Amino acid sequence: MIRTALARAGLIAAATCAATLLTAAPAAAHGADAPNGTDYRTRVAGVTPARPDLTVRVIEAGARLELTNHTGRPVEVIGYSGEPYLRVGPDGVFENSHSPATYLNRTLVGDTALPADADPAAPPSWRRIADGTTARWHDQRALWQESTPPAEVRAAPEREHRVRDWTVPLRDGTDPLAIGGTLDWVPPPDAYTWWAVSIVGLLAVGALGLFAAASTAGARALTAVGVLLLVGGAVAVLHPVGRELDAGAQGVGGVAVGLLGGQVWALLTGLGALAAGWYTLARRPAADFVIALAGACLALFAGVANAAVFTRSVAPVPWSPGIARVMVAVVLITGVGATAAGVLRLHAAARAATRTPAPTP
Repeated sequence: MIRTALARAGLIAAATCAATLLTAAPAAAHGADAPNGTDYRTRVAGVTPARPDLTVRVIEAGARLELTNHTGRPVEVIGYSGEPYLRVGPDGVFENSHSPATYLNRTLVGDTALPADADPAAPPSWRRIADGTTARWHDQRALWQESTPPAEVRAAPEREHRVRDWTVPLRDGTDPLAIGGTLDWVPPPDAYTWWAVSIVGLLAVGALGLFAAASTAGARALTAVGVLLLVGGAVAVLHPVGRELDAGAQGVGGVAVGLLGGQVWALLTGLGALAAGWYTLARRPAADFVIALAGACLALFAGVANAAVFTRSVAPVPWSPGIARVMVAVVLITGVGATAAGVLRLHAAARAATRTPAPTP
């Protein structure tokens, strides 16, 4: 029995390490270089002059702008040197291969080397990059690209500051338009408070493992752990859905494609926690091992992986940053607490086996 318990504990560690290696690349691929959080809030004021069928919004925590054109006419986004950069219209989305912005905007930091033919004075050379009437791109005019904050932020980082008002020129045929917006510094939250709450919570959940191993209160404590896994799993599923919505996914189909393309492991982690919660409530054999394994995966891939929201004022989700922090705290509390509860139950089972006398022949 002791060997079985130790083998299960070892399997938990091995499975967690393997999952870490498997999930590293896909997780980083979501939204190309979408941030996990930022302290700079980008907002769009609108298009001037207004076009009812031309809409713009901020996605990926401000990392990209999204323009949707339902006017039935092609609209151009103008690059940094006044050259045509993007063309969005009924025939799809095109980029100008001669525009320096085409290359600079491929990464969030704008560090792509320019090819020899990147000449803003050259006639446009349009290359189709997407179907539909929606374009998404990084735009340095709406971002803070310096490694250090502005001087006014350094002088008073505890206050909110307007960094600048920004504009991105457009062209509708021969009519000039402009996207207008603001860029603000928002003071980050107190990360120590959120970590302290998470640690206290996970210790409390882990203590359920002691009760779950006891004969008198074990059933109720095990039920509580199962319910918490269901809650943590549901939150862990909702979080990547929110990230896809914030990245511009449209409808159920768009969210599903985004999840399968860049958030599949985060989604599977949440679904696995839901299955583990059901397994625990059903009093299935080896529930202690399932609790520990599901908790470890939940803590790592849905908790620690998103813990940047504890230190950033803007989160990459369509709800408030405060709600995002609560969600990550719930996942951490559930994940680490469930892992501790499962390991404690394995340890209690091993000790009980040593106290059980061997049957006489």
